[in-house]
Amino acid sequence: MASGKEIRNKIKSIESTAKITKAMQMVAASKMRKAQDRMRAARPYGEKIRQVAGNLSHALTDYRHPFLTVREDVKAIGLITITSDKGLCGGLNTNLLRLALGKMKEWNAEGKKLRVTTIGSKGLGFMQRAGADIVSQLTGLGDTPHLEKLIGPVKVQLDAYIKGEIDVLYIGCTQFINTMKQEPILYQLLPLSGDLVGGGENRWDYIYEPDAKTVIDDLLVRYVEAMIYQAVAENMASEQSARMVAMKSATDNAKNVIGELKLVYNKARQAAITQEISEICAGAAAV
Repeated sequence: MASGKEIRNKIKSIESTAKITKAMQMVAASKMRKAQDRMRAARPYGEKIRQVAGNLSHALTDYRHPFLTVREDVKAIGLITITSDKGLCGGLNTNLLRLALGKMKEWNAEGKKLRVTTIGSKGLGFMQRAGADIVSQLTGLGDTPHLEKLIGPVKVQLDAYIKGEIDVLYIGCTQFINTMKQEPILYQLLPLSGDLVGGGENRWDYIYEPDAKTVIDDLLVRYVEAMIYQAVAENMASEQSARMVAMKSATDNAKNVIGELKLVYNKARQAAITQEISEICAGAAAV
């Protein structure tokens, strides 16, 4: 059995850890509220522009933007992964990267080339270890997503799609369900099809002002920006929720361990007292 001093040192160490995890839990709870408000505010706009862009794919127009053209022979695929920059958020990043790795193995087995853009240091490190072809990256987003920072790395994939270097573009992130549940998702960003976003079989006829090319080009740029921003906002809300839950669990576990160690310490102290009394009684009997 460990000595009383060793057990006391363990208790102090775990108490210090519990203070840190408690503080991190409270910070995450504060950031979670702001991240959730930001995410919920962006959702209606993201869903609406996704619906409008989906309807546009069925519109009767002479001009067809490359983002609306479905390519039959898919030889190269682009992938954007959105993860956190920091850890200590449970299985948030692990679940998403496991999903992405499964799809990457499928594409590799089919002989398709893959170009990866990573947003978040956790995803960057994982893709580097996996040996993926990383064409652009972004780290250090902070607690608030800024669209001007996101556009640069994503534009690399968009330019590759327009040039024909990739035929499909996917995006992977963690979708916020509620505080206790976050779900990793991987969905197709380009080419845009009404079948993917609920555009239906109806054929739409729009009147464009000043002309179809100007309107469609600007609209599809806004569509991509909205989808990227929404995905990052969802991931940040999920990150703070997962971190709050993970730190609460760590704090509770630390309290349980402290309770068990105190029992062990009391038993060790009682054993030492009993041994001292026995030695005193034995010495007195010998005299």
